[in-house]
Amino acid sequence: MEENNNERKKAARKVGGLLFVGCMFIGMAAGWYFEKPNIGMFGGMGLGFIMMAVSIMSEANRR
Repeated sequence: MEENNNERKKAARKVGGLLFVGCMFIGMAAGWYFEKPNIGMFGGMGLGFIMMAVSIMSEANRR
């Protein structure tokens, strides 16, 4: 039972990391499109951190 929980937590962290990177690249692309790459990158990183936290916390609250 404990091993299954640890595996699910590791999987949630991996998904959270992928969400972070994906949001960062989308933010960078939007920033370049609007000619504000720094703002897009920071916005994407902020959204990525939020998405990563949501994915990890949703798995932590799952029973």
